[in-house]
Amino acid sequence: MRHLIILIISVITINLGHSQINEIGVFVGGSNFIGDVGATNFISPNQLAFGGIYKWNRSKRHSYRASLIFSELQGIDNNSDDPRRIQRGYEFSSKILEASVGLEFTFMDFDLHSGEKLGTPYLFAGISVANHDNHYFLNGLQTSENTSSWAYGIPMAIGFKTNFIGSLILGIEVGARYTFSDEIDGSIPDAEFRQQFRFGNINNNDWYVFSGITLTYTFGENPCYCPE
Repeated sequence: MRHLIILIISVITINLGHSQINEIGVFVGGSNFIGDVGATNFISPNQLAFGGIYKWNRSKRHSYRASLIFSELQGIDNNSDDPRRIQRGYEFSSKILEASVGLEFTFMDFDLHSGEKLGTPYLFAGISVANHDNHYFLNGLQTSENTSSWAYGIPMAIGFKTNFIGSLILGIEVGARYTFSDEIDGSIPDAEFRQQFRFGNINNNDWYVFSGITLTYTFGENPCYCPE
């Protein structure tokens, strides 16, 4: 059995090394939060976001993609257009570390071994999980609960990428994250005994948006793309 496992792993490794092409690089941009505290503008980056990204190009039209991004989400009621939020005057900030995996689909063929200058719009969707600190508001001030939680979500991004210099690919994208949590901004405390401090619309979950650029380096042999 041990020899069979080694054989299977060897075959898979050889296949990946000779039939696929990989991308690895960085994401740099900004983040903004959409929830019960702060402004509700869809694209309004106010904090730095950065991380790493990896892609496995399965064909000329789609890639499997994974990323790890760090940012500090911030919400300030005084930056909102809602007079009720301005009057309330809440503020919060919360550091998050997000991991996501999913599928990236290009609108046009993106054959990195064609030798041509390429450019195409693309869509990305998948699943994500973000770790964040928990807090609540006491007398209008952000108060830490000294715990953290995981916010699971669905990332949805649209962008444009091009192979602008040699093996480097530059992309620009905007990606919204719909989460299955309403705790990121502190409107629903994590601890049950603090539920008297909850506020806002409990029927709307939290969103956050990453806007920025990706710069990836391609490596690997000429891929044997699967039929489309």
